[in-house]
Amino acid sequence: MAQPLAFDLDVPETPEDRGSQEPSPCDESEVHDSFHQLIREQTEWAAVQELELQQRELGAGAQAASGSAKGAPVPSSATLRILASMPSRTIGRSRGAIISQYYSRTVRLRRRAGRPWLGDMGHSARPSLRIYDLELDSATLQEEEQQLLLVKELQSLTVTQRDRMLRGMPLSLAEKRCLREKSQTPRGKRRGWQGHRGLRCWSWLRDTCVLALHNLGLWLLWGLHALRPWRYALKRIGGQFGSSVLSYFLFLKTLLALNALLLLPLLAFVVGVQAAFPPAPVGPGPAFTGLELLTGGGSFSHTVMYYGYYRNATLNQPCAPPLDGSQCTPEAHGLPYNMPLAYLFTVGMVFFITCITLVYSMSHSFGESYRVGSTLGVHAITVFCSWDYKVTQKWASRLQHNTIRTQLKELLAEWQLWQRPRSVSGWLRQGAVQVLVWPLCLGSTLGCAVAVYAFSEFMTQSPVAAEREGALLALPLVVCLLNLGAPYLFRGLAALERHDSPVLEVYVAICRNLILKMVILGVLCYHWLGRRVGALKDQCWENFVGQELYRLMVVDFLFTLLDTLFGELVWRLISEKKLERRGKPEFDIARNVLDLIYGQTLTWLGVLFSPLLPAVQLLKLLLLFYVKKTSLMANCQAPRRPWLASRMSTVFVSLLCCPSFLGAAIFLCYAVWQVKPSSTCGPFRGLDTMYEAGKLWVRRLEEAGPRVSWLPWAHQHLVENTFLTYVVSAVLLAVIYLNVQVVKGQRKVICLLKEQISHEGEDKIFLINKLHSVYERKERSWVGRTQAAMKLMEDEAL
Repeated sequence: MAQPLAFDLDVPETPEDRGSQEPSPCDESEVHDSFHQLIREQTEWAAVQELELQQRELGAGAQAASGSAKGAPVPSSATLRILASMPSRTIGRSRGAIISQYYSRTVRLRRRAGRPWLGDMGHSARPSLRIYDLELDSATLQEEEQQLLLVKELQSLTVTQRDRMLRGMPLSLAEKRCLREKSQTPRGKRRGWQGHRGLRCWSWLRDTCVLALHNLGLWLLWGLHALRPWRYALKRIGGQFGSSVLSYFLFLKTLLALNALLLLPLLAFVVGVQAAFPPAPVGPGPAFTGLELLTGGGSFSHTVMYYGYYRNATLNQPCAPPLDGSQCTPEAHGLPYNMPLAYLFTVGMVFFITCITLVYSMSHSFGESYRVGSTLGVHAITVFCSWDYKVTQKWASRLQHNTIRTQLKELLAEWQLWQRPRSVSGWLRQGAVQVLVWPLCLGSTLGCAVAVYAFSEFMTQSPVAAEREGALLALPLVVCLLNLGAPYLFRGLAALERHDSPVLEVYVAICRNLILKMVILGVLCYHWLGRRVGALKDQCWENFVGQELYRLMVVDFLFTLLDTLFGELVWRLISEKKLERRGKPEFDIARNVLDLIYGQTLTWLGVLFSPLLPAVQLLKLLLLFYVKKTSLMANCQAPRRPWLASRMSTVFVSLLCCPSFLGAAIFLCYAVWQVKPSSTCGPFRGLDTMYEAGKLWVRRLEEAGPRVSWLPWAHQHLVENTFLTYVVSAVLLAVIYLNVQVVKGQRKVICLLKEQISHEGEDKIFLINKLHSVYERKERSWVGRTQAAMKLMEDEAL
């Protein structure tokens, strides 16, 4: 048991308290000295208490016997007294020590003339007894008196200091609430002057303004937090279906923000400017028939939607005609705007911003998902520390209950997966099945690519007439049918593999679907830039490529809706009504994620030929979120084998960056630097390449005069010089590499610290066992001397 404590309430203020911060209880040397001093004091005290040791001899012997029978050493009474008298255990158990400590602190605060800052106050919840001169003797004060003194001192403080002091006390909420109620000023008094007694007027105004600004900032942060899209929907999905399904919707939200970032510069510098200065109409355009929503042609061809609408001239602000009817002079024109140059540099700037964003997102998600933490205590942390006690509404508590339950399922499933080893025969069977399945998947992918190439060649050799515009949907229909059917074939073949890990199963499905979609897109890119450019020499081939990409996006969205309807809703109805099964279909994460990456790749490929294609992708993602969420809640069930998707976001962003964005950037760079633009439409008509617009602008700047001579130099050394491109690429790769190495270094440091903590625990156990053995020897020697003295006294009496 712990010894009674005596509290010295009149603690004088030392000069060190006025000018320096309070000593930290975590100081290693002071804790070491305090521990040894307590051991020495308790050793001397135990040597004096002879009678108590004799009375406890039988009890200690019985405990030792039972402990030896159980196989574990039992500490002696002296060891238990020393452990109970340690400062950490004494203060953590004694409420009187806490109240006395904070009474001394309020006394020091009241003595100070000026109000202390927050950084000058100690934040220790369990301070050392040596700091506040608390003596370990039997004379104690009553807790009620201490509490009364503390309440009086709290009443003498300001309201801010009082709240700060109560907030830092290591007491329960009920005790803090009681102290706050007792320390409040009585009603009827003027709290305005009493609460701020001793403060100057400017200090009170300063504190009021700071508090008002702080509350305003908190309110703004709460408003921004509440304005986040789909906040409650994402929480509900994560609580009901787990982190694996939630990763798909988070990735969709990321793509939504990325397309918004992509669209804003295009609207500001290209689309908006050309809409403000429309070109003169050549003739009456085709009427709107409704088929344009599917084909993207017709009346859409003569709008800002496509490349061919933009002019290859310098745009100027129109001037008002003079009163005499003469024309505007060149000096009256506004600031010139070079549309070809703006078109080229805006697309380049958009891709550069997207590249920086993707690299940052990938490094950030890599650091978040691969952050090393011990999984040994994560189950206990989830059980005892996951509940938010600020939740008061029933729906919020039910949602949080479902979230914690799903997290525990995922953690237990991952733990069971690691505890289940596979035999050698299982590994051999798995290898044999994969040797059979992978050639089938790659062969089907190659067959899809050959089918797309053959059908595209057929479409090139037999051009579609203008009145048969609906026939242009043939190629997108074939591509989308292959993209829809092949993943189901892959899923059927994956059922033969029977992976033990659901994470590995998802990764394999993603890899196969990614190979399929990238091969098909590669064939289409060759079809557009290799075949269509030669077949459409006298026409605007850029408009055709933009319309083809628009048709692929629209048809892909329609097929996604049909797959959601028949693959999830109809299958659920059939399984419940006809097959009499209660199980609903699971949400296919791999196929749905690859559909998102495929749609985003089409958007990046079409930015140069259709500047408003990101707006179409934005609308598509918005509709897709609500369609998928509704179908998920009504038709799907949680995964039968739950798994923890801690690294899925990193994988998704990496796939979006490496094959998707990198391939689109290579495609556009080839179109800008190598392919000749159309001579009948677009801002680059009459040029050999699109990049030549930048060279013409540099020549004009050289002829303009010496005042802008630095611009040609910057273009020559920063744009035309390929060394800078290599340097930027190397820097980006170095950033990713350094992030990986930093995470690995943190992993090693964490492992070393854990080993050090385990060694410290073993050292403490060793010291306690040594101390226990020393006291046992002392007790045995003392009992032996006592028995010998008793026998001697008995002999003398006889």
